[in-house]
Amino acid sequence: MGLFSKLKEGLTKTRNNIVSGIDSVFSGFSKIDDDFYDELEETLIMGDIGVRATEEIIEDLKEKVKENKIKQPEECKHLLIETIKEKMNLGENAYDFENKQSIVMLIGVNGVGKTTSVGKLAGLLKAQNKKVIMAAADTFRAAAIEQLTEWSKRTGTDIIAQSEGSDPAAVIFDAVAAAKARNADVLLCDTAGRLHNKKNLMEELKKIDRVIERSYPEAYRENLIVLDATTGQNALSQLKEFSEVTNITGIILTKMDGTAKGGIAVAIQAEMGIPVKYIGVGEQVEDLQKFDSDVFVNALFDVNENNDEQ
Repeated sequence: MGLFSKLKEGLTKTRNNIVSGIDSVFSGFSKIDDDFYDELEETLIMGDIGVRATEEIIEDLKEKVKENKIKQPEECKHLLIETIKEKMNLGENAYDFENKQSIVMLIGVNGVGKTTSVGKLAGLLKAQNKKVIMAAADTFRAAAIEQLTEWSKRTGTDIIAQSEGSDPAAVIFDAVAAAKARNADVLLCDTAGRLHNKKNLMEELKKIDRVIERSYPEAYRENLIVLDATTGQNALSQLKEFSEVTNITGIILTKMDGTAKGGIAVAIQAEMGIPVKYIGVGEQVEDLQKFDSDVFVNALFDVNENNDEQ
């Protein structure tokens, strides 16, 4: 199954939630007027696309309808699709870290699939012939260390770990030393997700930052927050809270295949200006995919532009 088919299948619940509603708006109105826009706006908000993103999308759509002198609702569906794509475009530099010696921290609350995402990301990078090292710095859960060790075997990736309860910054210190000595391309760090204990978490992340700044200042840095798409708007509040604690550069949205709330991918980017860089649509390593706004929106609206080769 091609990546596009996989994504399309993974977005089935979201498609049923959003697109069927949108289609009925387009077919239910004979002219483009305020009622049409109001109905469309309500449908998008109900589909977890978020108030801010929806307002921006509707404004853009109104402009395009005017410019193109469109009169029939059906005719502006492709404009809506284009507008959503533009909203979600990451620009050219989203994956710079792959081509530099970099340290990628994965952060997020427990239970969102963070450790699994570290493992899958290692698999993705290994497939591009990158030398990857994983650091098991979520030392509060023995299960996290075991899980990451399992992923290191599965992906053939080196792992740096200590025992449960060790100082996470000490694990990162060892991992940085190993990354430099072994000339690794990417160091992937799993971290603890105790957001309820914000002060401790802040201190821990600051300490890790200091260790990296001192021992590997030239490394390219990427802080990816892992969010569970099934939690919808809740994911947005987690992102806001973690943004207060550390500088977030990108998002991994997991469990997109299990939710009707995939519209949250649009909401998050519009609301916070932080790009979704990867989405998870299944259990396998290859089910963690780079985010591509064109492919995502085409899969969501089931528009096939010869995407299956991708």
